[in-house]
Amino acid sequence: MSSKNINSQEKTDTRTRILVTTWQLMEEHHGQGVNMSDIAKAVGISRQALYLHFASRTELMIATLRYVDEVNGLDERLGQLTGAAGIALLESSVEVWGNYIPEIYGLAKVMLSTRDTDEATAAAWDDRMGCLRDACQAIIETLAHEAILAPVWTPNEAIEMLWAMLSVSHWEQLTVECGWSNAQYIDWMKTTLRRAFVAEGASGG
Repeated sequence: MSSKNINSQEKTDTRTRILVTTWQLMEEHHGQGVNMSDIAKAVGISRQALYLHFASRTELMIATLRYVDEVNGLDERLGQLTGAAGIALLESSVEVWGNYIPEIYGLAKVMLSTRDTDEATAAAWDDRMGCLRDACQAIIETLAHEAILAPVWTPNEAIEMLWAMLSVSHWEQLTVECGWSNAQYIDWMKTTLRRAFVAEGASGG
């Protein structure tokens, strides 16, 4: 292996260690007081070296959430929904998202609890919720294209409502505070969202 390839591998390995460490520290400390110096020390590199990989704390927070998605195979899960018809897309998306939330809940709770006072975590969380909104848009646009979106909605209103109903906070209220099982959450969300967004009499075939 050439020295160039070795240096590239070392850089990749260091970047991964930074992301893993940031993830761990954010969960362990509930997002409080985790700064670039803390992360660099935990990784075993200098603060200056950390900035060579991530130009800002905001960039690092965004990259950490995306790394969590990568580790948990979110893209592969979403890829299974490609080409699904409207109702199937709606219900399958609920299943994917409902099963995914418990896997990221620890970090999500950290982000939610600190976003009002921490610009970096706020930016990272908004970035990931923007991806959820994009998914909601794809679902609603598919229903509208198939002419089975419930007529009470404009597409934009439907996207906003679906996005709100799929929030982590909504999941938390039902499963953590009300004691629903995750399977119960998924089943009822499928039923509720189908009733809310699919025109009466539309077939799910």
